[in-house]
Amino acid sequence: MVRWIGAALLLAAAAGSSGAQSSLAQTSQAQTWPSKQIEMIIAFPAGSGVDVIGRAVGAAIAQQAGQNVVVLNRDGAAGTLGFATLAAAAPDGHTLAFGPTTPIANAPYLVKGVRYNVESFTYICQVFENVFAIAVGPKSKFTSAQELFAAAKANPGQLTYGHAGLGTIPHLSMENAAEALNHKFAAVPFRGDAPLVPALLRGEVDFAAAGVSTIRPQPSIRPLAIFSGKRHPAYPDVPTVKELGVATSVPPGHNGLFAPRGLPADVHAALERACSSAVKQESVLKVMANTGQSIEYLNGADFHAQTVADYKSKGELIKRLGLGAQ
Repeated sequence: MVRWIGAALLLAAAAGSSGAQSSLAQTSQAQTWPSKQIEMIIAFPAGSGVDVIGRAVGAAIAQQAGQNVVVLNRDGAAGTLGFATLAAAAPDGHTLAFGPTTPIANAPYLVKGVRYNVESFTYICQVFENVFAIAVGPKSKFTSAQELFAAAKANPGQLTYGHAGLGTIPHLSMENAAEALNHKFAAVPFRGDAPLVPALLRGEVDFAAAGVSTIRPQPSIRPLAIFSGKRHPAYPDVPTVKELGVATSVPPGHNGLFAPRGLPADVHAALERACSSAVKQESVLKVMANTGQSIEYLNGADFHAQTVADYKSKGELIKRLGLGAQ
């Protein structure tokens, strides 16, 4: 009995020591993160509105973390290349991604070979909601959305529009609007908004479904309608599609910060604090204002829950629109 009690005490002591070591290891990890340069993946081309805002957020996080944040543009395949890179990275807080949830909530239904799912990531925070618009270039003859819709009705499938890639919010928004109008448009995919803008300026497409954050710095691009339930403060004279009698159900793009699944809780908490602080920095707010956006912050738990719900609703919409995996 004495020997049994002694063994039990030794086991308890060992367990306590193991717990203490584990606690110390976690504390040490929290104290040492970040221990090296942080890489932030942006799954769309440099120069897009998401890229510009992401770089500002990354710079603000770098100031707080005391380490450089280097942006890596990994665009292609509707954003899935960048998010696949993130999903495969070590979950240590030194590889992050900034951008929309569309490669997570939309693309798995539309792009073949996607090897991640909605639970493959740690959600740090939502930073902003990217509102999209129907917009025309300086060579366009259309002065209103009504004129554009009338031309589409008279010439089914003849009007071309550019979008940021298969399954992105502007693509789904425009297809949803076409469904509501009972019109046909010819969709032309680009690798993000950045390469779409010069094509629109040159008149290579009749119009675009593009982010306000991308078209705002281009004064010669004219928005004709906003995909939102309310008018955008950057374009108060531009009607919403709802005002024009077009019923759509696609919400704005939800953009934020992500890490790989399995991120330690203490590193997650540190990143969430850094993101919460970053969105209050004057440098970030200035970029947001310049791109016609505003902060729509969500913490990690709420951002995750919203994305899960969005994934389910997007699956229903994509099925209804008849858009299959390519």
